Amino acid sequence: MHTLDTSDLSKLIACPSCDALYSEVRPGHGRRAVCERCHTVLISPRRNAGLQVIALSTAAVILVIGATIFPFLQINVAGMSNSATVLDAAMAFAGGPLLALSLAVTALIVLLPLIRLLLILYVLTPIVFDRPPARRAKRAFRMAEQLKPWSMAEIFALGCAVSLIKVADLARIEFGPAFWMFLGLVVIIVVQDAFICRWSVWKSLEERRRP
Repeated sequence: MHTLDTSDLSKLIACPSCDALYSEVRPGHGRRAVCERCHTVLISPRRNAGLQVIALSTAAVILVIGATIFPFLQINVAGMSNSATVLDAAMAFAGGPLLALSLAVTALIVLLPLIRLLLILYVLTPIVFDRPPARRAKRAFRMAEQLKPWSMAEIFALGCAVSLIKVADLARIEFGPAFWMFLGLVVIIVVQDAFICRWSVWKSLEERRRP
């Protein structure tokens, strides 16, 4: 980043973590602009990153849908077995006073990640294919960024891992297709977030709206 120049406020960029201000300078492909104070990545353009994010988001949407339909795991104990999907586990208390908790769990591990992925596809697809931004694309991308801390697929995976370790001594556990889909989903979401250059997305939305 270069020395701060306040003559043109539109050319400033603020660090989302510590609010430090810098003059906006686009680094070359494969290079990154990093905050000198907290080392947060501010700009990280990559070639064909948009296509890669679209492909990853599409795969993640398919995995989210599959992970809610197919069995997540099967437990066998004393000659009896039972299988459950992610939605079965999330809605286990739907019929009682913990209905709000069940709905919250379902939203955090299924609905919010799915909505965020669809919003990213809605915003990036026209930009990548050199078309005008979709209607209210800025609002959609802002909402996708706001949903990021609340999309807790990886937290659910970690909680399942801890629970399965404790249950393994009491019963035989078999992982269903949804379990592996969910693991793949967590990996894809992490890679996708690493590929998205938010500065580039905002810049594209602003430039393509200009007459």
